[in-house]
Amino acid sequence: MNAVLAVKQYVAKMIEDSGPGMKVLLMDRETVREGLGGGVSSGFKSLPCPVFVQENVEYLIQELRRPKYSIYFIYFSNVISKSDIKSLAEADEQEVVAEVQEFYGDYIAVNPHVFSLNLLGCCQGRNWDPAQLARTTQGLTALLLSLKKCPMIRYQLSSEPAKRLAECVKQVITKEYELFDFRRTEVPPLLLILDRSDDAITPLLNQWTYQAMVHELLGINNNRIDLSRVPGISKDLREVVLSAENDEFYANNMYLNFAEIGSNIKNLMEDFQKRKPKEQQKLESIADMKAFVENYPQFKKMSGTVSKHVTVVGELSRLVAERNLLEVSEVEQELACQNDHSSALQNVRRLLQNPKVTELDAARLVMLYALHYERHSSNSLPGLLTDLRNRGVSDRYRKLVSAVVEYGGKRVRGSDLFSPKDAVAITKQFLKGLKGVENVYTQHQPLLQETLDQLIKGKLKDSQFPYLGPNTLRDRPQDIIVFIIGGATYEEALAVYNLNRTNPGVRIVLGGTTIHNTKREVDVCSSSCLEFTRHPRRNEEAAQHTRIQTRLWSRCLCWNLERLRAMAAKPLCL
Repeated sequence: MNAVLAVKQYVAKMIEDSGPGMKVLLMDRETVREGLGGGVSSGFKSLPCPVFVQENVEYLIQELRRPKYSIYFIYFSNVISKSDIKSLAEADEQEVVAEVQEFYGDYIAVNPHVFSLNLLGCCQGRNWDPAQLARTTQGLTALLLSLKKCPMIRYQLSSEPAKRLAECVKQVITKEYELFDFRRTEVPPLLLILDRSDDAITPLLNQWTYQAMVHELLGINNNRIDLSRVPGISKDLREVVLSAENDEFYANNMYLNFAEIGSNIKNLMEDFQKRKPKEQQKLESIADMKAFVENYPQFKKMSGTVSKHVTVVGELSRLVAERNLLEVSEVEQELACQNDHSSALQNVRRLLQNPKVTELDAARLVMLYALHYERHSSNSLPGLLTDLRNRGVSDRYRKLVSAVVEYGGKRVRGSDLFSPKDAVAITKQFLKGLKGVENVYTQHQPLLQETLDQLIKGKLKDSQFPYLGPNTLRDRPQDIIVFIIGGATYEEALAVYNLNRTNPGVRIVLGGTTIHNTKREVDVCSSSCLEFTRHPRRNEEAAQHTRIQTRLWSRCLCWNLERLRAMAAKPLCL
């Protein structure tokens, strides 16, 4: 299972089907964040135009009534209704549409084993926003269709949103049974739906592996990083792209810790310096010129890679020093992984007095304390909130502490984040305490790792993660799609990557409504809990509305139906 490959194959098929030569690719804001509806080119009338859109039927109708291109190949990123197909057919008075198909790329493929829907604030209090539920169902079913999986479904029992999403996905699978009629495997695939509120700790921690650290400190948005605020940044590096698909250094280093990255950056620069003089030799013959032309693109690419990563790692280093993040992170790990209340409280108070600790980091430490020691007999949260106020932390951040507890506190969680649950786990924790840890900054392991480990071993309790429907898996699952309502994290992506490496025959893909860092997490907690506090009654009404009205989609009827069926029957190698 490979989300990136699935989308790449769809794009390659679009380009191939629309014929050889130059063409215009037309997209909408959902498939490229710009394009259709945002002012398109007056165009080259003779060029073919493949169109890849989500549901932008109104703009497509306008386009077809005044076509700018010679012929259109329309691809929807999800299931399209019969009525929309009829509207498009009526608008195609000049008969410029060659075909309409469904290519299920209605999600962001972040890594081969990670995908996102780029959605924030999907719930109103404890219940789904109806529009976001429909969009999430759409994106998740598109992922299943693109990977050609018709899964059994398990969900987190303690989460009403997880149950609602499971029901909606099941309804779509049942309604569109022909689309989900894939070749059966000996062990059926499994979809596991979880809720972010069961582990609010993981998104609040500073990270020390390359990809996760970049997202935490700089922010990754559709593989792009905004470096415009970096002191002295050159114009060419104001925005850079980090993609494992076309950046070998990033692909090889994205899961390594920060210390290793520094060493590897040094090696990259040394390799670049060795090649550089050869490229600057005098061009005294035709052979010299030919060699230069052949090698220059590779040299230019390497130069760009070196500049980009040196800039990114340099900025990470500056922020770590400026914000005192080594010391902050050590205390975060203590709050997440240890149970010494007295030591934790003392260390948090000490850092709250440190002027280098930012407002966000100070609030983050208090949030972690509040989540861990919420019901401790010596809980000192009021005093810590007073400390925040005394050091000038804004009212917004102070209110976020209670919002985070409301969102992911003990009353909400279906699991125990801070205590081992069985004899084996207790023994492991005891031995770890005796031996110490290799890196105090990476002690924490997300709850998802334990959940998936139990699932792979066939030990995940049905009482906590029931199946939707009467059927259950008799064998251990092999193909697992995990979806986290409220967002996944790059720390969890690393855990899934390692589980895939260490469990032959097991393939796991992780997805979420978004990919979190601390800023996104606190925004989600704030909006969710603010809505819950202000409008508890409206939330219950919205939940009732959602239970009654669930959007079901009809299968697309194409004008060239035989060709569509032939295409759907042709397997994609994933």
